Amino acid sequence: MQKTTDIRADFTASLVVFLVAVPLCVGVAVASGVPAELGLVTGIVGGLLTGLLPGSSLQVSGPAAGLTVLVYEAVKEFGLSALGALVLAAGVLQLVMGALRLGRWFRAISVAVVQGMLAGIGLVLIAGQLYALTDAKAPGSGLANLGGLPELAVDTLWSDQALTAAAIGVGAIAVLMLWPRWKRAARVLPAPLAAVALATVTVAVFGLPVARVEVTGLLSAVQPPGGADFARLAGVGAVGTVLAFALIASAESLFSAAAVDRLHDGPRTDYDKELMAQGAGNAVCGLLGALPMTAVIVRSAANVRAGARTKASRVMHGGWLLLFAVAFPEALGVVPLAALAGVLVHAGCKLIPVRDMVALWREHRGEAVVLMGTAVAIVVTNMFEGVVIGLLMAVAKSAWETSHAHLEVSGLEGGGPGAGPIRVRALGNATFLRLPRLLDQLEALPHDRDVVLDLSGLRYLDRACTAALGTWAERRRPAGDPDPGGAGAGVGAGPGPGPGSGPVAAGAALTPPSGHKGG
Repeated sequence: MQKTTDIRADFTASLVVFLVAVPLCVGVAVASGVPAELGLVTGIVGGLLTGLLPGSSLQVSGPAAGLTVLVYEAVKEFGLSALGALVLAAGVLQLVMGALRLGRWFRAISVAVVQGMLAGIGLVLIAGQLYALTDAKAPGSGLANLGGLPELAVDTLWSDQALTAAAIGVGAIAVLMLWPRWKRAARVLPAPLAAVALATVTVAVFGLPVARVEVTGLLSAVQPPGGADFARLAGVGAVGTVLAFALIASAESLFSAAAVDRLHDGPRTDYDKELMAQGAGNAVCGLLGALPMTAVIVRSAANVRAGARTKASRVMHGGWLLLFAVAFPEALGVVPLAALAGVLVHAGCKLIPVRDMVALWREHRGEAVVLMGTAVAIVVTNMFEGVVIGLLMAVAKSAWETSHAHLEVSGLEGGGPGAGPIRVRALGNATFLRLPRLLDQLEALPHDRDVVLDLSGLRYLDRACTAALGTWAERRRPAGDPDPGGAGAGVGAGPGPGPGSGPVAAGAALTPPSGHKGG
């Protein structure tokens, strides 16, 4: 009885995911600059192959908006025929990472970098799709697209066709925002499909002069890579693109898996097996010359909310996509491009974590800076370089925060003749990042008093700090006094915890002998 119930629930969920997937698969493909059918091919592989493999039980894979910008740049630089070789190489790299059990390590990536990556993708995606929203051609790079928006606005106001297309696209965005509020209808027809369907009907009924999706046919769209395409993988640019495909697709898939696990009570994701499943899917997509795939949170969440119980739902959704691509390919030719652009503009907006950014700025300002810096770097440079810059920013932030060190000063009161020494105890991790501040505090101490600097409270002392503190003590020593212990400044510690030294011993501070005054 339980199995019958599961099959019925999975069947219903698969239909819901299929209806959500169709407009997104087509929209991502068109935005990536490839035939619309290739988006469906990736969705089919994500369902029929990746859906069968172990890893995550309920998350759904297919072409994702998060890779749209990178795919567009790759196709522009290397050509459509080389896309399959790049995706295949990325899939093999994912398989190797999964075999080496590196999947769990993706959870160590800074959340701020991932959110910044998605925000940067969202900004570039929105900027590019605003041109498609008006049936115009985008200039190219993210920065150029953003810079051309004022001119696009002026051109649109003076063009009836552009205004018509913009009205269709804006209408699609409005449906995407309002449709979920009509809960009864939303349970029957997902918002993305409703938006595209209404836009298509409107264009057909009124005969509006807007651009539509170009249909080439499923078999003609599939172009397996050849020997010349694999030869291009030897270039530095191609290697960087493969790494970007593999790392970004893996990170997005595994973060999606973590999010989906929070939505249901079923089996948890095995990250290494899921990474290998994604790699196998991308390898097959590469052999077919299709788009790269990732696990997609929108389709995965729809799958869970629709009541899916097992992986059968995502496999069946792949079957529905295959049936649609084979039996009804002409249906794509009536879909207005502006409607798909509206769907992707809406998806791009969801990638920008505005609410999280505000809260992050209040509570963890450093994380917010990394998030915004990553997003800006992606817009200004490209996906791969932007993510690398974000990771470097995260490492620098962590180094700065973990190198926290401060001084506890006692004995400043009661200065004058016969006053005891000032005792300074250093605590925390003393690295070169904190050295300027530590030296400023030490230099601010009275110069007519003995000072004892106790380093026993430090957990870490690097070589730069060791040398600088030794120099400071040397300068505070009275002229002509060769005895380091009898100076006006004593540095007390056991063997320091920095390079070339061991752990400090508590209470190892050395008090200078009496009778000496600080210089």
